[in-house]
Amino acid sequence: MELQLPERQSDALANLSSRTGRSANDLVVEAVDRLLAEESWFDAQVQLGIDQIARESLVKIDPETAANTNLSQ
Repeated sequence: MELQLPERQSDALANLSSRTGRSANDLVVEAVDRLLAEESWFDAQVQLGIDQIARESLVKIDPETAANTNLSQ
């Protein structure tokens, strides 16, 4: 697989590689791993919410708490 990075990102990656002594490839692999883990976590959280809705087991928040946490309508 080949990636085309904008110059700004390419320069920043080269700088990070130089500062850390790690190859650009290793840094990109780590970044992709982090992205995939974050996406997996997000998907699991969405599924958890969907499952809670299906079971009607959502956490109820009183109006005062909602107002104090910007959850009010």
